[in-house]
Amino acid sequence: MSREKTAQLRKFVAPFEKADVKSSVRQILNTIPPFILAWFLAYQALDVSIWLTIALSAVAAAFVIRTFIIFHDCTHGSFFKNKKANAVVGTITGIMTLFAYEKWKREHSIHHASSGNLDKRGVGDIWVMTIEEYVEASKWERFKYRMYRNPLVMFGFGPLFLVLISSRFNRKDARKKERNNTYLINISLVVIYTLLILAIGWQAFLIVQGTTMFIAGALGIWLFYVQHTFEDSYFEDENEWDYVKAAIEGSSYYQLPKVLQWVTGNIGFHHVHHLSPRVPNYNLEKAHESTPPLQRATTIDIKSSLKSLSYKLYDAPNKTFVTFGEVKHLLVNAKTAEQ
Repeated sequence: MSREKTAQLRKFVAPFEKADVKSSVRQILNTIPPFILAWFLAYQALDVSIWLTIALSAVAAAFVIRTFIIFHDCTHGSFFKNKKANAVVGTITGIMTLFAYEKWKREHSIHHASSGNLDKRGVGDIWVMTIEEYVEASKWERFKYRMYRNPLVMFGFGPLFLVLISSRFNRKDARKKERNNTYLINISLVVIYTLLILAIGWQAFLIVQGTTMFIAGALGIWLFYVQHTFEDSYFEDENEWDYVKAAIEGSSYYQLPKVLQWVTGNIGFHHVHHLSPRVPNYNLEKAHESTPPLQRATTIDIKSSLKSLSYKLYDAPNKTFVTFGEVKHLLVNAKTAEQ
């Protein structure tokens, strides 16, 4: 994409990068109190039916996802104009969603700066191997990758790994500010969870909070996964990689029903978000509708997004995802050649 077109796109999107305090506060009010209410009702429903509790926990999970979008915008400095306000709200919503604010902020910024770059994979992204890498990998490495890409592992164990392990520990190269923020969030979680367990009992807490966070985590991973894993997604080597192309061609427009679009904080307009992370979530749709070039992004809906589950490896020469079955013959040929 030429510099002229890039500059033009940024110019189109720039007006939508301004955070609006009223809109941000309104979103907090229509997200966090309803979450607390749904969680409380789920607990009360334990005396009526476990299935009603699970249903209400699913409603609470929907508001956790919406809370995470607030957290996500704060990490980009787009939810409020004030840096400190973003840090405070980001840390609070990080406690609610079980993510360390400063840690996630850094890792996610790396994701934005390297999404679709084949030479800079590994931080804040989904593990993607090319066909060539997969064929040349050891049996153990291929086994790990196949397990990682298995839906039961990714959406079943993935949420547990994220909230219990990944988000609880700092990276070795983390700075003091990042480490202290992670410690603060972990200590806050221990205190809050201890008080809740003392108040309602560990069984009730585990059922309500466990169900809520597991559902929210699984759906969150799905949203992240599907918006970067589609048939003709964008991946290039470092010398060919382009930020704007990676944003528009490597991020999908996930066209969801209005209710789900609201719950997910417009994150379906992922191509807009990757083009300009400074656009707050409540302006993403406006930016999309007002910028014709952005409307040419790959559009997927719930039905077509399910196809992404079969996309396992990236075919770099043909610039498309393929299934494991499509490369099985290459493994056979490689094994024969070794013999």
